[in-house]
Amino acid sequence: MTSLFIDKAIIEWDRIEQDSYLRGIEAISGVDEVMFSKPVTLFVGENGSGKSTLLEAIAVAYGFNPEGGTKNYSFSTYDSHSELCDAVRLSKGARRTKSGYFLRAESFYNVATKEEEYSRGPGGVPLHLHERSHGESFFAVAKSNFRPDGIYLLDEPEAALSPQRQLALLMEIDRCVKGGSQFIIVTHSPILLGFPGAELLDFDDGPVHPIEYEETDSYQITSLFINDRERLLRQLMEESE
Repeated sequence: MTSLFIDKAIIEWDRIEQDSYLRGIEAISGVDEVMFSKPVTLFVGENGSGKSTLLEAIAVAYGFNPEGGTKNYSFSTYDSHSELCDAVRLSKGARRTKSGYFLRAESFYNVATKEEEYSRGPGGVPLHLHERSHGESFFAVAKSNFRPDGIYLLDEPEAALSPQRQLALLMEIDRCVKGGSQFIIVTHSPILLGFPGAELLDFDDGPVHPIEYEETDSYQITSLFINDRERLLRQLMEESE
C-alpha cells in the first residue's frame, strides 16, 4: 500500500490557552491525535462541531495559506484562522508531494481572484473564473489543480456543486487517488461520503471517531426524505405550528 503524506495530526494542547473556545469543542477537546489510514478521509458532523477548524489547522500546519490555494499562495484578506493552527503538528510519510491544494468554500471568491492574477504571469493559462458560475469555477479549479502524488484538503466542496458535479468530483478524486494522492475532506454530502473505501470520521457524539456510511446523519436524513418525503415534511410542519 502506498504510504500517506499525512498519517497523523497531533494536537499540542499545552500551546492552547486554558480559556480558549477550542477546549469547549467536544469532538477535539481531550483528543491528542487524529490518525489517517486511508487515501480518502471524510470529516462528517453537524455545523459547529469542529470539522473545518481541524481541517484548516492541518492545512496551515502543512504550509497552505489559511484562505486556500496552493502552497505558493501567500495573500490574506482577513485573519480568521484559529489558534489551533499553531498547536497542530503533523506526522508525515516518507514520500514527497508533487502538488497540493487547500480548497474552502467560504473564501473561494478571494482565491479565485488570486488564481486570475497568478495565471496572468509567464506561462499562465487563464481560467476566467469570475466569468463562470460559482459551481463551474469551483470545479475548474479542482480539475486544474488535482494531480497524482498530491495532498488535497477540501472544505465543503459540495457547497457550489450540483449532484452531477459532485459525482464528477468523485471521479476526479478517484483518478488522483489511483495516482497516489491523498484527500482529507469536510462534507455534509451523502454523495461524497459514499466514496468507496473512504474512512469516515464523525465529529458528533463525543470525541472524533470512525463511523459507517449508513450511520451518518447525512445518509439517514437524505434516505428518509427520498423514501418517505411526504410523511417527513408533514411531521416537521405539524411540529412547527
